[in-house]
Amino acid sequence: MGTWVPFSGTLSKRLVIEEDENTPPNPKLMEFRFDKVFPVYAMGVLKPDPDPLLAVLSSGSDLDDPIWDAVREEAKLEAEKEPILSSFLYASILSHDCLEQALGFVLANRLQSPTLLATQLMDIFCKIIMDDRGIQRSIRLDVQAFKDRDPSCLSFCSALLYLKGYHSLQTYRVAHALWNQGRRVLALALQSRISEVFGVDIHPAAKIGEGILLDHATGVVIGETAVIGNRVSLMQGVTLGGTGKEIGDRHPKIGQGALIGASANILGNIKIGEGAMIAAGSLVLKDVPPRSMVAGIPAKVIGYYVDEQDPSLTMKHDASKEFFEHLTVHRVEGRSSGAWGQNESTGH
Repeated sequence: MGTWVPFSGTLSKRLVIEEDENTPPNPKLMEFRFDKVFPVYAMGVLKPDPDPLLAVLSSGSDLDDPIWDAVREEAKLEAEKEPILSSFLYASILSHDCLEQALGFVLANRLQSPTLLATQLMDIFCKIIMDDRGIQRSIRLDVQAFKDRDPSCLSFCSALLYLKGYHSLQTYRVAHALWNQGRRVLALALQSRISEVFGVDIHPAAKIGEGILLDHATGVVIGETAVIGNRVSLMQGVTLGGTGKEIGDRHPKIGQGALIGASANILGNIKIGEGAMIAAGSLVLKDVPPRSMVAGIPAKVIGYYVDEQDPSLTMKHDASKEFFEHLTVHRVEGRSSGAWGQNESTGH
């Protein structure tokens, strides 16, 4: 990992390109000249060494970061189309040399307060993210999830700059790392700011996988002992809570690939199976079988998914006529073979 320079320490520094007719131009320096769009040069911040885990996200060399490359190109295009935003886009994205630093800058400016200064938050976010390869991977898989699954997400750049679901999720990741380091007062302070600014309440001790979508995000509540698997999508107003004053392990466990509809309430130490779909407004108090669709108050199984793709990826919340026609045939065949008996006997 290359040396990280705090953003607050670079405010007075600029990259000066000396033009000497006897010295051939340096293509790496010329690559970062934005003088056609911006009135200033890029700040001199060291670029971190390539991270091997980026090979998972890259279609080419492991020296590439396709997510960050896309963010920068999108920001340049937006600056050309909307010159009034050029300074904002420069400060938020184009003055940085990696996604980690840009994200730290954006989060710090969104969450700053009179007692939590942006420069202080920038130092906290960047030091945590730049030292944690797991978070580096997650912030990329999460932004890919927003781009792929949210039809209103115009670009990687817009997710990074504007979507509070992405912001609250990445701030949680920093708070979770702080919690695990024993810095729990600071972790709780970040939780409080996430709640105040974004309207999202995620306890820093919760365990959340990667490739997560918090669509709209307003009103999402995730309790202390909740566990969320990879590739899960949660809509606005979802509560993963307890059922009373019990202590210990008391919150839901969400299997990977699940889709949780808007305003669904999932309460208690129960398991939501992999690839399950919880319909909007449901109250879930019992375990949910894998790849099932549940709805109602209290929620009951109304069908099963038979295709291979997870509902969190398709983002299909409704049960169409075709779904129920297929379900009827599947249910009759299942009953004849006794395959459904166990699930029906559970009361789901």
